[in-house]
Amino acid sequence: MGVSNLKGFGSVHGSPVGLHAGNAVGLSSHTGSLCWRIAGVEPIPGRPCLLSDCVEGTSVKMSNLVLRNRSRFRRRPKPSFWSASVPPFDRVVKRLFGRTGSWAWVACIPLALVILAAWGVAAHAQELTAEDVQVSLNNIWVLIASFLVIFMNAGFAMLETGFCRQKNAVNVLSKNLIVFALATLSFWFTGFALMFGTNGAGGWIGWGNFFLGGAPELYGLGPDGVNLTKDTFFLFQAAFAGTAATIVSGAVAERIRFIDFIIFSVLLTAIAYPITGHWIWGGGWLGGAGLGFHDFAGSTVVHSVGGWAALMGAAFLGPRIGKYTAEGQVNALPGHNLSIATLGGFILWLGWFGFNPGSQLAADSAASYIAVTTNLAAAAGGVAATATSWLLSGKPDLSMTINGVLAGLVGVTAGCYVVGYAGAFWIGLIAGILVVFAVGFFDSIKIDDPVGAISVHLVNGIWGTLAVGLFANPNNFTQGGEGIAGLFYGGGVGQLGLQILGILVVGLFTVVLSSIFWMVIKSIFGLRVTPEEEMKGLDIGEHGMEAYSGFLKDTTDMTGVI
Repeated sequence: MGVSNLKGFGSVHGSPVGLHAGNAVGLSSHTGSLCWRIAGVEPIPGRPCLLSDCVEGTSVKMSNLVLRNRSRFRRRPKPSFWSASVPPFDRVVKRLFGRTGSWAWVACIPLALVILAAWGVAAHAQELTAEDVQVSLNNIWVLIASFLVIFMNAGFAMLETGFCRQKNAVNVLSKNLIVFALATLSFWFTGFALMFGTNGAGGWIGWGNFFLGGAPELYGLGPDGVNLTKDTFFLFQAAFAGTAATIVSGAVAERIRFIDFIIFSVLLTAIAYPITGHWIWGGGWLGGAGLGFHDFAGSTVVHSVGGWAALMGAAFLGPRIGKYTAEGQVNALPGHNLSIATLGGFILWLGWFGFNPGSQLAADSAASYIAVTTNLAAAAGGVAATATSWLLSGKPDLSMTINGVLAGLVGVTAGCYVVGYAGAFWIGLIAGILVVFAVGFFDSIKIDDPVGAISVHLVNGIWGTLAVGLFANPNNFTQGGEGIAGLFYGGGVGQLGLQILGILVVGLFTVVLSSIFWMVIKSIFGLRVTPEEEMKGLDIGEHGMEAYSGFLKDTTDMTGVI
């Protein structure tokens, strides 16, 4: 029959059939006979299957098969480049949107934005100048630095929560979250105008349009001042204001009422912090535009101000229940989670690369130099604090290592622009030693600071400010032979005297004003939670919730209240 794909053997009514269609699908029996079921051939009811039936059906199917095979070898027209290279539009749409849960189209969004941005830049390339590009780069860099400083709030939240007890975790987290929101709004309301407004009163207080109104020139911005947009500069400075208020949170933790902390944070960032900030950074009487006091990124402006306010808050509040015995002995009230405290320390270390290099307010080579001096001081502080605590207690203390790193960062913040690499190392090293002894000193005078905020920010804010008058190197990379010279680099005591003056006047003003704030709040609202609430924990007393609901709770310091 010439059917090449037939195989096998069968029998129809006893006659051998040397044909087995390749598309046969099974056997069927009817009227007592066997029949090969060949596709397309149905047995006729009432009569046996004949060989002619099978052969006829197979011939029809084989003809169709031959035609299909021949069609495969027909000469087809060569496809065009477009049809060969570009898939049909309907297929693309189906691939992107047709499948449930397909997110492949999301990858196109960044590419489209890049193309659009490049198109826009190319369209205006003839209009751009080198100065325009530099201004854009400056704004982008300061925005990135702002984001890093804002992210430091997460570091403070983790650090303080880990250093505090389990029963107060929600309270500490809540304060660290709300404080940046409060600082942003209060700095927008009045703080920014009081700090950077150029229509001030003789360099003592700034004045401008509140609520961020008015032209950039009203805040010392523009080609003749800081060449940043008003929005970029505000966001960066608001992040710094939030840092000052966050410092207070740690020192007053575990016994202050939530509403009292909120009120004080608003007053600090809306009034106290902007006034002293204007003296130094806003063109006031004390800073570079006045006497020449130098604080590049805020050892005094941010950290000492926050530290002085925290010191007065801790003094007005008094120590936590059980911290000191009647004989004056110190009882350790250890934190509940050093893991998240360590994570917080790392986040703060990272965020400081926005804090210090961002204060250059420009995308230039000085920013990378400042990052190196900042990192050297942090590393030296961490090593020095570890070694000091090891020598004093016989074991390395992780909490001291964390605070040593932060102490080095605070210490170098004032002078990160004017010191050399060696100066940054010595500033960090001394800061790491100071923080260990400062913790013991404040315990000795019964100033209860659960996280060591006063020791880190106040003590080392003062030290870092003094260090400018000692280690400022006029021949470092950023100053290039012209600039501030400290005592150890041939500058005499002139700059050191200015640094001492700045420490004293800023400290005195902040202590007086923050004391007034604390006393007024205490007289109206009552500053401290009840003893029962403190023993049970502020999570329940102030917030009605727990950070670790369902977990085993530490009740060793709740005797008599559960």
